[in-house]
Amino acid sequence: MENVFDTTIIGGGPAGLFAAFYAGMRDLSTNMIDSLPQLGGQLAELYPEKYIYDIAGHPKIKAGDLVQNLLAQIEPFHPTVHLNETVQDLIRLDDGTFKIITDRKAHFSRTIIVTAGIGAFTPRRLPVAEEEKFSGRGIYYQLTNVDMCKGKDVIVVGGGDSAVDFALMIEPVAKSVTLVHRRDQFKAHEESVKQMRDSTVNIKTFFELQRVQGDDVVTGVILKDNRDKHTEELAADLIFSALGFTAALGSIVNWGLEIENNQIVVNTRMETSVPGVYAAGDIVTYPGKLKLITCGFGEAPIAVNNAKTYIHPNAKLYPGHSSDRKQPEPK
Repeated sequence: MENVFDTTIIGGGPAGLFAAFYAGMRDLSTNMIDSLPQLGGQLAELYPEKYIYDIAGHPKIKAGDLVQNLLAQIEPFHPTVHLNETVQDLIRLDDGTFKIITDRKAHFSRTIIVTAGIGAFTPRRLPVAEEEKFSGRGIYYQLTNVDMCKGKDVIVVGGGDSAVDFALMIEPVAKSVTLVHRRDQFKAHEESVKQMRDSTVNIKTFFELQRVQGDDVVTGVILKDNRDKHTEELAADLIFSALGFTAALGSIVNWGLEIENNQIVVNTRMETSVPGVYAAGDIVTYPGKLKLITCGFGEAPIAVNNAKTYIHPNAKLYPGHSSDRKQPEPK
């Protein structure tokens, strides 16, 4: 059997990164596994330039910068990291150790902490006939560099937090920004919606994207009012879709965990239905659960501290204040 870690964190998003930091604080040998080519989850993969406003101590911070801070936070503890690996099976051995089988190798761990976010996520495609033709040539599902919008006419489609945040991010540099939403109610933070209404963003509620125009690249769009069915034509260089994602738990559903509405059921200790397996972040559900990054930051140390006492029953659940501890010096 290869090296057995104290805990293995499955998922490298913000909750997983903070769990890795806290595992280091509790002196647990830590392994991290993520299917993406980089740590950071959706923050790094989809919208590193997007501002986040509800992280304690930060009036606002770019998603990519938050990831870099989290990486700096775990660096002194040197967790083992495996990227581009997808977990396929989780087997509990006779001695209680977990065997984690990925598409590359087997890992062994005394405890598991699942922080896989919403699972495997796929952006919902724009419902227009021209989507395939212009995908990557004017139609985009992520915003990795706001500079690509400089001097451009930009269309943002959607009515959630991502759509509103994209519009606010792009507005200072773009020639024009139009947000298209099929309803007049937004599923976004009220303050963000207020900022958008006070900005130069052209808000087209009750409109839907009907057609995308252009030859090799996008040059315009036709919008349809879903009330009286009249259409409007707008110039457009770029279209950002923020219609959300379809998510799938993949192999997680076969691990023997209690699943409810595509989420892992946990108790107040972040324990799953399988002893030794914990979970935190957007992938979990319990009464009153909120899918916020800041909530995941709170759930991660609960999972880690309980994993510590699972491995070492005589250890204290409450580790004391971090200000009373001396962190290891970087190697």
